[in-house]
Amino acid sequence: MAKVAIVMGSDSDLDVMSKAAAVLEGFGIEYEMNIISAHREPDVFFKWAEGLEEKGVKVVIAGAGMAAHLPGMSAALFPLPVIGVPLKSKSLSGEDALYSIVQMPPGIPVATMAIDGGKNAGIMAAKMLAIEDPGLLAKLKDFLGKQKEEVIAKDEKLKDIGYREYISRK
Repeated sequence: MAKVAIVMGSDSDLDVMSKAAAVLEGFGIEYEMNIISAHREPDVFFKWAEGLEEKGVKVVIAGAGMAAHLPGMSAALFPLPVIGVPLKSKSLSGEDALYSIVQMPPGIPVATMAIDGGKNAGIMAAKMLAIEDPGLLAKLKDFLGKQKEEVIAKDEKLKDIGYREYISRK
């Protein structure tokens, strides 16, 4: 049973949204991923969103660019947390999607990530699920510890070889 539903309006969003999926896989969290256009197939979207709770989904990660209706409409129909991922567009660089997602009307909140923030959306979903899952919480703590170790290792390497050499090796 999927605990997280990932939805996007187009396969062009897959590069960013697959980063959320990769994080969930790393934590062993079951998910489903769908491409649904709220504009081109609203009947399909409504049926999908209204059936999520019955399927056991606890968190939705919705990516959207331009008009950005998927996160807000998901939040309007699904009673549990929705994480919005604004996607970078050619015309306004994703700022239009960011504003659309972050400026939801009162009563319909969407936790909004940075533009193209698929990875953080996956981490946020894991943190939400970890509230009631001690095993997942332990995995998150381990993940955070590994991130810290990576930064320490990079700092030590920088000190050992100097910044010019460090940059040339990247």
